[in-house]
Amino acid sequence: MLKHLLTAALLTVSAASATDLRIYPSFTEVRESVRAATPDLTLTLPANTYGSIIPGTLDVDGLNVLQAVLTPQATWLKSQEGKEVTLREDGQEQRVTLVRASDLLIRDAQGRYRNVQYTQLAFDALPPENPQQPQQQVALRVAAPGNGTLSYLTRAITWTPRYTLKINGSAAALSAMADIRNNTDTPYTVQNTELFAGDVDVQGGGPVPAPYMARGNVALAAADVEDATKISSLGELRGLYRYGLSAGFTLPASSTVSLAFLQPKVTFERYAGLNTYFGTEARTGTLSRFYRVKADTQLPGGPLTVREDGRIVGQTNINETPKGENVDFTLGADPDMTYTRAVQTTRQDKDGSVYRVTYTFKNAKTDRSVRAEVRENLPGNVTVDGAERSNDGRLVLKADVPANGQVSKTFTVTIKNS
Repeated sequence: MLKHLLTAALLTVSAASATDLRIYPSFTEVRESVRAATPDLTLTLPANTYGSIIPGTLDVDGLNVLQAVLTPQATWLKSQEGKEVTLREDGQEQRVTLVRASDLLIRDAQGRYRNVQYTQLAFDALPPENPQQPQQQVALRVAAPGNGTLSYLTRAITWTPRYTLKINGSAAALSAMADIRNNTDTPYTVQNTELFAGDVDVQGGGPVPAPYMARGNVALAAADVEDATKISSLGELRGLYRYGLSAGFTLPASSTVSLAFLQPKVTFERYAGLNTYFGTEARTGTLSRFYRVKADTQLPGGPLTVREDGRIVGQTNINETPKGENVDFTLGADPDMTYTRAVQTTRQDKDGSVYRVTYTFKNAKTDRSVRAEVRENLPGNVTVDGAERSNDGRLVLKADVPANGQVSKTFTVTIKNS
């Protein structure tokens, strides 16, 4: 009788049922509706899916679970052991007996045993998807029949925003795609989706899966997404930013689905920059190509590609950035912009030391002037004259260097003895 009840209540967790996904940068909560017609409910998960579940997170909301028993199940192919199948090789077919599914050992009509490949076999019955993949059975005893929601956390589904900054002259546009990655062998028919941006720590589980561009077996599956699917902001939740998809979509196995994400209004500026430290020695060097971008919305962290006049000029990564805050990044050296730093000690006594620092910037470009900005990390207990101080206490020196020209800027730093 118990066996009959378990069979009647058997559910396979797969694309057959609609799924809700709450996707974080390093893990996902998967939620699927289940119904227990009796106090005994059995769920079947593919081994690949079960193996990606963070231990201790499998749960059923809405049902009072009294007991759970996890049991590995054999593959479908193993159920074909001892049965006749068709072997295709060398352009011919013959009926053989599948002796062992684990290493595809067959016995032919002459009674000989040998190993073959799965693609050489044809079956009388329709095989399921992944017929060589074992499954994990979860037998649950609940206090009373009813409806519930199966939920678990997995690190095999993640998302990342991917930005493109397009610059034409003095105009700039920032757009983003949301890359949703499924690194399991299980496809999902997704009904409701929420994307979360921010830091959420969960315990256990393996490392975050590699990004899709580093995995040769992952295909871009944007064509499977409904044209009407859009991503909109759902507001803030305890320091996390939430985004929702307007429609369901299919997340195929081992795939990445890319959806249009943000298109904020931005302001930007270019400059030649240097981030360094304060010291009393003379220096020379080359400034770097810097960009400063400010958006009218919060930006989750992710990779950024910069195009100027349709050409890629560099890639970088940006951190999570609040609305209206500057994002500064460099894309490499600018060989046309060089600097010389000279230091003179003007006073040194028991109270402290005073240093006069002069930066000379040279611009070898013949067609335009360039803004130069230097930031120096300062030691403690100092005062500065002739330069700005940033909110984080660094010295900031700015100069507009004309085309094919040079500019010198001087400041003094007083270091007091403690």
